[in-house]
Amino acid sequence: MTKRISALVVSAAIAGGFFITSVPAHAATSAEQGQVSVKASVTCDKNQLRQQIDELKNKAAKLKRLGQTAAARKALSDATALEKRLHACIKAEEDSSKPFPG
Repeated sequence: MTKRISALVVSAAIAGGFFITSVPAHAATSAEQGQVSVKASVTCDKNQLRQQIDELKNKAAKLKRLGQTAAARKALSDATALEKRLHACIKAEEDSSKPFPG
């Protein structure tokens, strides 16, 4: 009896794993094309990010002149984080335009 139950549990787990992995969420088909769409669209407003970076750097310089060094460091770290995000976004757009990135 225990062999049957364990065999049923194992086969149910295998079948469940097959159904979960057989159709990934990103491979949805569109009705009009009938093809699998794997490419994700990458959108980012580079001009807006650059503007925010400039504003944060100006704010940091102003705070440093006023003697508020802790707030200036925080503004600079925020600007650095936005710069990293901007570079990642630019790289993602470049990589998404290639058929085989690498």
